[in-house]
Amino acid sequence: MIVLIPATMTKAEERHWVAEMQRKLQRTESRRASPARASDEALLLRCAELSRRYLDGLAQPSGVRWVPPMRTRWASCTPADRTIRVSERLRDVPSWVLDYVLVHELAHLRVAEHNRTFWNLVNRYPKTERAIGFLEGLSAAEGPGGARLDHA
Repeated sequence: MIVLIPATMTKAEERHWVAEMQRKLQRTESRRASPARASDEALLLRCAELSRRYLDGLAQPSGVRWVPPMRTRWASCTPADRTIRVSERLRDVPSWVLDYVLVHELAHLRVAEHNRTFWNLVNRYPKTERAIGFLEGLSAAEGPGGARLDHA
């Protein structure tokens, strides 16, 4: 953690504000934590909850698992066998971003292509636009060839 402070601060003010920023960061990190990060089983449980909440419970994967970082994708879905793979690079994103990625892949279990019906399902998740922006920023920060969701 790097804290930039004005040069005019006293050492006591510096100690106070560094401690305050550490507390703030810890609170943010604890809010970001998602139990789905713990294991493949936890991912599957999170998918079941998201499917119930946003997809009428009709998107049920046969399996969901964390996989080593994929070169060009955040996650992928194979509708034929109903499996979802999630890049381990997403273990550190905010929980609402991981939830968006899971909803996106779950929607593929109902609609394989990126058509209007698919996007209508995905957009039931209220933070879709915000999460897409987050992931686009993350990809841009990684430079050319950064990961993406298969938007069309």
